[in-house]
Amino acid sequence: MKEKVLVGMSGGVDSTITTLMLLEEGYEVEGLYMKLHSKPGYHEIHQARAQKAADKIGVKLHVLDLQESFKKEVFQPFIDTYEAGKTPNPCALCNRTMKFGEMISFANKIGAQYLATGHYIQTDGEYFYQAEDDTKDQSYFLFYVNKEILPRLKFPLGRKKKVDIKKIAASVEGLESFSSQAESSEICFVETTYTDLLKDYVQVDNPGEVLDSEGNVVGTHKGYMHYTIGKRKGFTVHGAHDPHFVLSINPEKNQIVVGKKEELSCTRVVINNLNMFSDAKEFDTTVKLRYRTTAVPCHVKIEDDKAYIDLKESVFGVAVGQAAVFYDENKLIGGGWIVEV
Repeated sequence: MKEKVLVGMSGGVDSTITTLMLLEEGYEVEGLYMKLHSKPGYHEIHQARAQKAADKIGVKLHVLDLQESFKKEVFQPFIDTYEAGKTPNPCALCNRTMKFGEMISFANKIGAQYLATGHYIQTDGEYFYQAEDDTKDQSYFLFYVNKEILPRLKFPLGRKKKVDIKKIAASVEGLESFSSQAESSEICFVETTYTDLLKDYVQVDNPGEVLDSEGNVVGTHKGYMHYTIGKRKGFTVHGAHDPHFVLSINPEKNQIVVGKKEELSCTRVVINNLNMFSDAKEFDTTVKLRYRTTAVPCHVKIEDDKAYIDLKESVFGVAVGQAAVFYDENKLIGGGWIVEV
Protein backbone atom coordinates (compact mmCIF):
# COMPACT_ATOMS: atom_id res chain seq x y z
CA MET A 1 0.00 0.00 0.00
CA LYS A 2 1.38 3.40 -0.99
CA GLU A 3 2.18 5.97 1.67
CA LYS A 4 0.09 9.13 1.39
CA VAL A 5 1.48 12.65 1.21
CA LEU A 6 -0.53 15.85 1.52
CA VAL A 7 1.03 18.67 -0.51
CA GLY A 8 0.32 22.33 0.10
CA MET A 9 -0.52 23.62 -3.39
CA SER A 10 -0.49 27.39 -3.80
CA GLY A 11 -0.79 27.60 -7.57
CA GLY A 12 2.89 28.44 -7.97
CA VAL A 13 5.64 26.58 -9.79
CA ASP A 14 7.38 25.34 -6.63
CA SER A 15 4.41 23.54 -5.09
CA THR A 16 3.31 22.28 -8.50
CA ILE A 17 6.65 20.61 -9.25
CA THR A 18 6.82 19.33 -5.65
CA THR A 19 3.52 17.54 -6.27
CA LEU A 20 4.77 16.10 -9.56
CA MET A 21 8.04 14.88 -8.02
CA LEU A 22 6.31 13.09 -5.12
CA LEU A 23 3.89 11.39 -7.48
CA GLU A 24 6.82 10.20 -9.61
CA GLU A 25 8.52 8.89 -6.46
CA GLY A 26 5.56 6.54 -5.96
CA TYR A 27 3.58 8.23 -3.20
CA GLU A 28 -0.18 8.56 -3.10
CA VAL A 29 -0.54 12.33 -3.34
CA GLU A 30 -3.36 14.72 -2.51
CA GLY A 31 -3.17 18.51 -2.64
CA LEU A 32 -4.48 21.23 -0.35
CA TYR A 33 -5.12 24.85 -1.27
CA MET A 34 -5.50 27.05 1.81
CA LYS A 35 -7.47 30.29 1.76
CA LEU A 36 -5.59 32.40 4.26
CA HIS A 37 -5.76 36.17 3.88
CA SER A 38 -8.69 37.99 2.26
CA LYS A 39 -6.82 40.10 -0.32
CA PRO A 40 -9.42 40.89 -3.04
CA GLY A 41 -9.08 38.80 -6.18
CA TYR A 42 -6.14 36.76 -4.88
CA HIS A 43 -7.79 33.38 -4.36
CA GLU A 44 -9.76 33.52 -7.61
CA ILE A 45 -6.43 33.53 -9.47
CA HIS A 46 -4.29 31.25 -7.30
CA GLN A 47 -6.93 28.63 -6.51
CA ALA A 48 -7.63 28.31 -10.23
CA ARG A 49 -3.92 27.79 -10.89
CA ALA A 50 -3.69 25.16 -8.13
CA GLN A 51 -6.73 23.36 -9.59
CA LYS A 52 -5.20 23.48 -13.08
CA ALA A 53 -1.98 21.95 -11.73
CA ALA A 54 -3.83 19.27 -9.76
CA ASP A 55 -5.95 18.33 -12.79
CA LYS A 56 -2.93 18.12 -15.07
CA ILE A 57 -0.84 16.08 -12.64
CA GLY A 58 -3.81 13.91 -11.68
CA VAL A 59 -4.26 14.50 -7.96
CA LYS A 60 -7.25 15.45 -5.83
CA LEU A 61 -7.22 19.06 -4.59
CA HIS A 62 -8.87 19.95 -1.29
CA VAL A 63 -9.69 23.56 -0.41
CA LEU A 64 -9.58 24.74 3.20
CA ASP A 65 -10.92 28.17 4.20
CA LEU A 66 -8.76 29.40 7.07
CA GLN A 67 -9.37 33.12 6.72
CA GLU A 68 -10.75 33.56 10.25
CA SER A 69 -7.92 31.57 11.84
CA PHE A 70 -5.35 33.45 9.76
CA LYS A 71 -6.81 36.79 10.83
CA LYS A 72 -6.55 35.82 14.51
CA GLU A 73 -3.20 34.02 14.46
CA VAL A 74 -1.22 35.99 11.86
CA PHE A 75 -2.85 39.16 10.54
CA GLN A 76 -3.98 40.77 13.81
CA PRO A 77 -0.58 40.17 15.49
CA PHE A 78 1.00 41.80 12.40
CA ILE A 79 -1.05 44.96 13.00
CA ASP A 80 -0.58 44.84 16.79
CA THR A 81 3.21 44.59 16.42
CA TYR A 82 3.43 47.68 14.23
CA GLU A 83 1.13 49.54 16.63
CA ALA A 84 3.56 48.64 19.42
CA GLY A 85 6.44 50.21 17.47
CA LYS A 86 8.03 46.85 16.66
CA THR A 87 8.81 44.99 13.43
CA PRO A 88 6.72 41.83 12.84
CA ASN A 89 7.62 38.57 11.12
CA PRO A 90 4.25 37.22 9.94
CA CYS A 91 5.70 34.45 7.75
CA ALA A 92 7.26 32.61 10.72
CA LEU A 93 3.97 32.79 12.62
CA CYS A 94 2.03 31.59 9.58
CA ASN A 95 4.35 28.64 9.07
CA ARG A 96 3.84 27.44 12.64
CA THR A 97 0.10 27.98 12.97
CA MET A 98 -1.22 27.64 9.42
CA LYS A 99 1.09 25.86 6.97
CA PHE A 100 2.54 23.40 9.48
CA GLY A 101 -0.25 23.62 12.05
CA GLU A 102 -3.64 23.55 10.37
CA MET A 103 -2.20 21.65 7.42
CA ILE A 104 -0.78 18.83 9.56
CA SER A 105 -4.21 18.55 11.21
CA PHE A 106 -5.78 18.17 7.77
CA ALA A 107 -3.16 15.56 6.85
CA ASN A 108 -4.24 13.58 9.91
CA LYS A 109 -7.87 13.93 8.87
CA ILE A 110 -7.29 12.34 5.45
CA GLY A 111 -4.85 9.72 6.73
CA ALA A 112 -1.71 11.18 5.18
CA GLN A 113 1.52 10.04 6.81
CA TYR A 114 3.50 12.96 5.38
CA LEU A 115 3.14 16.64 4.64
CA ALA A 116 5.08 18.33 1.84
CA THR A 117 5.47 21.89 0.61
CA GLY A 118 7.45 23.73 -2.04
CA HIS A 119 9.73 25.40 0.50
CA TYR A 120 13.45 25.51 -0.23
CA ILE A 121 14.71 23.79 2.90
CA GLN A 122 15.93 20.33 3.96
CA THR A 123 15.22 18.09 6.94
CA ASP A 124 16.46 14.77 8.29
CA GLY A 125 13.47 14.43 10.60
CA GLU A 126 15.34 15.88 13.54
CA TYR A 127 16.69 19.21 12.28
CA PHE A 128 16.10 21.64 9.45
CA TYR A 129 18.99 22.41 7.09
CA GLN A 130 19.48 25.25 4.67
CA ALA A 131 18.58 24.62 1.04
CA GLU A 132 21.17 23.85 -1.62
CA ASP A 133 20.03 27.00 -3.43
CA ASP A 134 21.14 29.63 -0.92
CA THR A 135 19.41 32.38 -2.92
CA LYS A 136 16.04 30.71 -2.19
CA ASP A 137 16.68 29.21 1.26
CA GLN A 138 13.61 29.64 3.51
CA SER A 139 14.90 28.04 6.70
CA TYR A 140 14.87 31.35 8.60
CA PHE A 141 11.07 31.49 8.31
CA LEU A 142 10.60 27.88 9.45
CA PHE A 143 12.53 28.10 12.74
CA TYR A 144 9.25 28.28 14.72
CA VAL A 145 7.71 25.06 13.34
CA ASN A 146 6.84 22.49 16.01
CA LYS A 147 9.78 20.08 16.10
CA GLU A 148 7.54 17.06 16.82
CA ILE A 149 6.27 17.09 13.23
CA LEU A 150 9.70 17.15 11.52
CA PRO A 151 9.74 13.36 10.88
CA ARG A 152 6.57 13.81 8.81
CA LEU A 153 7.82 16.62 6.58
CA LYS A 154 9.11 16.35 3.02
CA PHE A 155 10.78 19.10 0.99
CA PRO A 156 11.67 17.78 -2.48
CA LEU A 157 13.06 21.18 -3.54
CA GLY A 158 15.65 21.34 -0.75
CA ARG A 159 18.38 19.95 -3.01
CA LYS A 160 17.21 21.72 -6.16
CA LYS A 161 17.97 25.05 -7.80
CA LYS A 162 15.09 27.36 -8.66
CA VAL A 163 16.27 27.58 -12.28
CA ASP A 164 15.97 23.78 -12.57
CA ILE A 165 12.44 23.77 -11.16
CA LYS A 166 11.37 26.26 -13.83
CA LYS A 167 13.02 24.10 -16.50
CA ILE A 168 11.05 21.06 -15.31
CA ALA A 169 7.78 22.99 -15.52
CA ALA A 170 8.65 24.27 -18.99
CA SER A 171 9.24 20.69 -20.16
CA VAL A 172 5.91 19.25 -18.98
CA GLU A 173 3.00 19.58 -21.38
CA GLY A 174 0.25 21.62 -19.74
CA LEU A 175 2.52 23.10 -17.07
CA GLU A 176 4.58 25.37 -19.31
CA SER A 177 2.87 28.53 -18.06
CA PHE A 178 3.96 27.82 -14.47
CA SER A 179 7.60 28.26 -15.46
CA SER A 180 7.10 31.92 -16.32
CA GLN A 181 4.82 33.05 -13.50
CA ALA A 182 5.96 36.03 -11.47
CA GLU A 183 7.55 35.26 -8.11
CA SER A 184 5.20 35.52 -5.14
CA SER A 185 5.68 38.46 -2.81
CA GLU A 186 7.57 38.00 0.46
CA ILE A 187 4.48 38.80 2.55
CA CYS A 188 1.56 37.35 0.63
CA PHE A 189 -1.14 39.66 1.99
CA VAL A 190 0.77 42.91 1.36
CA GLU A 191 -0.11 44.28 -2.08
CA THR A 192 2.13 47.38 -2.19
CA THR A 193 3.64 48.52 1.12
CA TYR A 194 2.83 47.54 4.68
CA THR A 195 1.82 51.12 5.51
CA ASP A 196 -0.77 51.14 2.71
CA LEU A 197 -2.27 48.02 4.27
CA LEU A 198 -2.16 49.36 7.84
CA LYS A 199 -4.06 52.50 6.81
CA ASP A 200 -7.23 50.41 6.47
CA TYR A 201 -7.04 49.39 10.13
CA VAL A 202 -5.15 52.00 12.16
CA GLN A 203 -4.18 55.68 11.95
CA VAL A 204 -0.78 55.62 10.28
CA ASP A 205 -0.42 59.25 9.20
CA ASN A 206 0.04 61.12 12.48
CA PRO A 207 2.91 63.68 12.43
CA GLY A 208 5.21 63.66 15.46
CA GLU A 209 8.60 64.60 16.84
CA VAL A 210 12.02 63.32 15.86
CA LEU A 211 14.48 63.16 18.78
CA ASP A 212 18.21 62.63 18.92
CA SER A 213 19.70 60.04 21.29
CA GLU A 214 20.02 62.70 24.02
CA GLY A 215 16.30 63.50 23.94
CA ASN A 216 16.45 66.77 22.02
CA VAL A 217 13.73 67.48 19.44
CA VAL A 218 15.56 67.77 16.12
CA GLY A 219 12.83 67.36 13.50
CA THR A 220 9.48 65.91 12.48
CA HIS A 221 8.09 62.66 11.04
CA LYS A 222 4.82 61.62 9.41
CA GLY A 223 3.71 58.96 11.93
CA TYR A 224 5.76 56.39 13.86
CA MET A 225 4.28 53.38 12.05
CA HIS A 226 5.99 54.53 8.85
CA TYR A 227 9.36 53.61 10.36
CA THR A 228 11.34 50.53 11.29
CA ILE A 229 14.71 50.32 13.01
CA GLY A 230 17.49 51.37 10.65
CA LYS A 231 15.32 53.34 8.23
CA ARG A 232 17.05 56.51 7.00
CA LYS A 233 14.39 58.31 4.97
CA GLY A 234 10.97 59.88 5.38
CA PHE A 235 11.72 62.21 8.32
CA THR A 236 13.44 65.57 8.75
CA VAL A 237 16.44 66.41 10.93
CA HIS A 238 17.10 70.14 11.05
CA GLY A 239 20.63 71.12 10.10
CA ALA A 240 21.83 67.54 9.55
CA HIS A 241 24.74 67.01 7.16
CA ASP A 242 25.21 63.27 7.74
CA PRO A 243 22.65 60.48 7.17
CA HIS A 244 20.48 59.71 10.19
CA PHE A 245 18.86 56.37 10.96
CA VAL A 246 15.92 55.33 13.16
CA LEU A 247 17.35 54.02 16.46
CA SER A 248 14.15 53.45 18.40
CA ILE A 249 10.41 54.11 18.33
CA ASN A 250 8.16 55.39 21.12
CA PRO A 251 4.57 54.61 20.09
CA GLU A 252 3.00 56.11 23.25
CA LYS A 253 4.43 59.54 22.44
CA ASN A 254 4.46 59.09 18.65
CA GLN A 255 8.19 59.84 18.62
CA ILE A 256 11.14 58.32 16.82
CA VAL A 257 14.76 58.58 17.94
CA VAL A 258 17.40 58.95 15.25
CA GLY A 259 21.18 58.99 15.14
CA LYS A 260 24.22 58.18 13.04
CA LYS A 261 24.91 54.68 11.78
CA GLU A 262 27.39 53.81 14.54
CA GLU A 263 24.60 54.32 17.08
CA LEU A 264 22.73 51.39 15.48
CA SER A 265 25.53 49.04 16.48
CA CYS A 266 24.40 46.10 18.62
CA THR A 267 26.40 43.37 20.37
CA ARG A 268 23.82 41.84 22.73
CA VAL A 269 20.30 40.57 22.02
CA VAL A 270 17.67 38.92 24.23
CA ILE A 271 15.00 36.62 22.76
CA ASN A 272 11.99 34.78 24.19
CA ASN A 273 9.38 32.20 23.10
CA LEU A 274 12.17 29.86 22.10
CA ASN A 275 11.76 26.98 19.68
CA MET A 276 14.90 24.87 19.99
CA PHE A 277 15.76 21.66 18.17
CA SER A 278 18.83 21.15 20.39
CA ASP A 279 18.78 20.65 24.18
CA ALA A 280 21.99 22.63 24.81
CA LYS A 281 21.65 25.50 27.29
CA GLU A 282 24.94 27.29 26.60
CA PHE A 283 26.84 27.15 23.34
CA ASP A 284 28.75 28.98 20.62
CA THR A 285 27.07 29.18 17.24
CA THR A 286 26.01 31.70 14.58
CA VAL A 287 22.79 33.71 14.45
CA LYS A 288 20.72 35.44 11.78
CA LEU A 289 18.86 38.48 13.09
CA ARG A 290 16.96 39.22 9.87
CA TYR A 291 16.17 37.35 6.67
CA ARG A 292 18.77 37.81 3.91
CA THR A 293 21.52 38.79 6.33
CA THR A 294 24.72 36.92 7.06
CA ALA A 295 24.78 34.77 10.19
CA VAL A 296 27.25 36.17 12.73
CA PRO A 297 29.20 34.28 15.44
CA CYS A 298 27.76 34.47 18.94
CA HIS A 299 27.66 32.95 22.40
CA VAL A 300 24.22 31.86 23.66
CA LYS A 301 23.04 31.21 27.20
CA ILE A 302 19.49 29.95 27.76
CA GLU A 303 17.71 30.58 31.06
CA ASP A 304 14.04 29.61 31.41
CA ASP A 305 12.37 30.70 28.14
CA LYS A 306 14.89 33.40 27.27
CA ALA A 307 18.18 33.28 25.42
CA TYR A 308 20.90 35.86 25.97
CA ILE A 309 22.97 36.32 22.84
CA ASP A 310 26.41 37.95 22.93
CA LEU A 311 27.44 38.79 19.38
CA LYS A 312 31.13 38.43 18.54
CA GLU A 313 30.87 41.20 15.95
CA SER A 314 28.63 44.25 15.75
CA VAL A 315 25.33 44.08 13.90
CA PHE A 316 23.44 47.16 12.74
CA GLY A 317 19.69 47.74 12.78
CA VAL A 318 18.47 44.87 14.99
CA ALA A 319 14.70 45.23 15.53
CA VAL A 320 12.49 44.06 18.39
CA GLY A 321 9.78 41.76 17.01
CA GLN A 322 12.01 40.07 14.46
CA ALA A 323 13.37 36.53 14.78
CA ALA A 324 16.84 35.46 15.86
CA VAL A 325 17.66 32.07 14.31
CA PHE A 326 20.65 29.92 15.25
CA TYR A 327 22.71 27.93 12.74
CA ASP A 328 25.51 25.40 13.14
CA GLU A 329 26.91 25.74 9.63
CA ASN A 330 23.83 24.83 7.52
CA LYS A 331 21.92 23.15 10.38
CA LEU A 332 19.13 25.18 12.02
CA ILE A 333 19.27 24.56 15.75
CA GLY A 334 16.49 26.88 16.95
CA GLY A 335 15.56 30.46 17.56
CA GLY A 336 13.20 32.92 19.20
CA TRP A 337 11.72 36.41 19.08
CA ILE A 338 13.81 39.50 19.76
CA VAL A 339 12.52 41.35 22.85
CA GLU A 340 15.54 43.41 23.84
CA VAL A 341 18.49 44.98 22.02
